Amino acid sequence: MKSYTFKGLLTENGWLENITVSVDEKGIITNIAETESVNSEIVNGFALPGFQNAHSHAFQYAMAGLAEMHQTGQTADDFWSWRTTMYNLALTISPDDFEAIASMLYAEMVQNGYTDVAEFHYLHHNKTGVPYSNLAEMGERLMRAAEKTGIHLTLVPIFYQKGGFGTAATEKQKRFISPDFEAYQELVKASEKVATNYKNTKIGLGIHSLRAVDEESIKKIATFLQANQPMHIHVSEQLKEIEDCLDFYGKRPVEWLLDTVDLNDNWHLVHATHLNSHELNGIAKHKANVVLCPSTEGNLGDGIFRLTEFQKQNGNWSIGTDSHISINPFEELRLLDYGQRLISHKRNTFVTDNSGNSGFNAIKMAWKSGRKAMGKSNDTFFKIGEPFDAVVIDSKLPLIQATKTEHLCNTIVYTGHSSSILGTIINGDWKAKHGKHLALDHIIKDYKKTMEVLAVRL
Repeated sequence: MKSYTFKGLLTENGWLENITVSVDEKGIITNIAETESVNSEIVNGFALPGFQNAHSHAFQYAMAGLAEMHQTGQTADDFWSWRTTMYNLALTISPDDFEAIASMLYAEMVQNGYTDVAEFHYLHHNKTGVPYSNLAEMGERLMRAAEKTGIHLTLVPIFYQKGGFGTAATEKQKRFISPDFEAYQELVKASEKVATNYKNTKIGLGIHSLRAVDEESIKKIATFLQANQPMHIHVSEQLKEIEDCLDFYGKRPVEWLLDTVDLNDNWHLVHATHLNSHELNGIAKHKANVVLCPSTEGNLGDGIFRLTEFQKQNGNWSIGTDSHISINPFEELRLLDYGQRLISHKRNTFVTDNSGNSGFNAIKMAWKSGRKAMGKSNDTFFKIGEPFDAVVIDSKLPLIQATKTEHLCNTIVYTGHSSSILGTIINGDWKAKHGKHLALDHIIKDYKKTMEVLAVRL
């Protein structure tokens, strides 16, 4: 048993000041009270619910910043040219490499206040495209990385079958491919079996995109979904994708989903950048979730999601770091908001009620839909009987010291950065303090060795 006493704890109804959180030996919250417990650790900070990273491709962290050399007028510099660089990297990574890269990435996430990550995982097979004897070999390396760093992992083994609408997979996609629904089922079962050995891992389901899986298989996987199990899919990220879908199905991607599957609150549509009003309204009506990755979407030149309109219809959204060009939740939230401000010429894009509290509403929505993306309950930030997961903001920062609690969420979201974070608590234990993961030295050592072997950054 242990307890922490914070200057403030954020709840759905605002801040509780000078509050003590007690946890059991497994890090489960047993009590939240205004009375300081004997031997409680005094924490000079304000505790927010840990951030949820609802979309990650761990291996892409190895190439962050390496696709920015553009010879003007010589070659394409769009999403599709970036994808070629990504494919080339995917062909080189061994299981040991994968674990080292993911461990470094997840440590960075924890340092920046993420306590949960949904891993959109499609790097399944060996370098020749042959499945490992352990079908979940690469997925298990992600589980091991999560265990090392303490982060909660929702592994989403991805069904990736085609190279495009009605076309065979290419040579560079060979490590991703499950040839049919039955093969994908076996991959999921293998992942579920391995996950029983890792206390921090849950399993979701995922389809790479409409272009990457045939129609009958998509219908099958939609019915395969269990209650409260998250379903993740890339959708409508690129204009070419929409044009190709119109040519193949005669419908836009989200339009096709609305007409074909039972779209509900278990579905998480990643990016959904280019939607018409019918599609936007349909997602909100069916209570499906959108996962937005503003730093990656900006980096790739995808476009800007119609967030303001979506929120007016009580649409649900979360954030993810995708290609990990940034691993800062404050930056994701600000980019998301500022993109809307720039196209609407208004400043209240996160406000969904009469409070006018943009920062609080951003934290709340990203957390609630983010928790759904993990397949977890999302009714209470800090709930007795649930693990204690928090990101703690340093109360000694000059701006924080000078701010009343009613302005704290806005100050944190709109001025926050990595050095604002005093530390991150997962399962009731500190996993990072003062900007450093507690296992960082060992993790960095393995990561550096891996990057030297891969030589992709040289």
